[in-house]
Amino acid sequence: MELGIKYGESNKMNKFLAEILEQPKSLESTLEYYSSSIGDKSLKKIRLLFQKENFQQIIFTGMGSSYFTSYAASCLFNSLGFPSFAVNTSELLYYHFSMITEKTLIVCVSQSGESFEVVKFLEMLPTNFFCVGVSNDEKSFLFQKTRESLLSMAGKEEMTSTKTYISITLVMSILGWYLSGKWGKDKIIKIKKLITDVKELLSSYKTLIDDELNFFGEIEFIQFIGRGPSFSTALQSELMFKEAAKIPAAGTLGGEFRHGPMEMVKPGFNSILFAAEGQTYAQSILMATDIAKYHGKVIIITNKSPHLSDSNIRTITIDQPDEFLFSIQSIVPVQLMVNYLALAKGYEPGNFIHGGKVTLTE
Repeated sequence: MELGIKYGESNKMNKFLAEILEQPKSLESTLEYYSSSIGDKSLKKIRLLFQKENFQQIIFTGMGSSYFTSYAASCLFNSLGFPSFAVNTSELLYYHFSMITEKTLIVCVSQSGESFEVVKFLEMLPTNFFCVGVSNDEKSFLFQKTRESLLSMAGKEEMTSTKTYISITLVMSILGWYLSGKWGKDKIIKIKKLITDVKELLSSYKTLIDDELNFFGEIEFIQFIGRGPSFSTALQSELMFKEAAKIPAAGTLGGEFRHGPMEMVKPGFNSILFAAEGQTYAQSILMATDIAKYHGKVIIITNKSPHLSDSNIRTITIDQPDEFLFSIQSIVPVQLMVNYLALAKGYEPGNFIHGGKVTLTE
């Protein structure tokens, strides 16, 4: 694959790319599990607990990718009428623990179920407080210590989070729909479409990456911008660039970007903006046009074409009308970009140099 920039050809299979390409299967397995009597039983237990205890608020907590997906979940749950917050577990331990009461349902998220802060939090939590665990490992500490638990069916993952991130995001969405009485045939059809669309997106990954990298050229820093559930995607994108490709990056709320960060925009500035049709679509598109006006480059990942004609703007249109499922599907182009950039820089994509897949120290 000739890119026309100095990254060169980065076309070989590796563990990180293999896990990216396994994502449709992970989503299929997760859907199949929660469409079965076993998955339904787990969801029903949580709903019964929720109804019995009459919780006044939900706190989602996790670290890294698990915290990011918690943010998307809190957006969904609030939209469904459940007062919810996402709080980073390390902050919850030391600065926000007093938020938790007997009328708080805690949803503790950890892909491994063994992250240091999550283990410490669960050891501190009084036994009369209610915690639901969400993890990819049913043998984990998290699953053993929580009142009820939900399993992600992503399968084994060794590298930087890809399929566990999207599978757990889907599990959290299913939980929200189930508690609100919206889980059923209509949602299952939407998720099946999501799986098909992710497959199609992955099938054209070589052309997609050519276009992205040729548009940006040399990347020394990249800015990600998102609002609502797409802020979760922006944060996960930032993490992947730093962790898997070792490239400085930032994920910023769309509303915050004008409050200072816009001053960075100049020739050579590269950004990716997630703009799903919804309450803040117009604001997001205006943000993109302003970045271009100040001679920065921006790729808009969207489910509604803005029909913009500007040499500093590119658009990737994703056929996913649901704003919350969009936050899952829209991460795929970034994952692929990270893989190619890591290879071009001589790294094993998604491999850890200074840490590990599971963080075991604070």
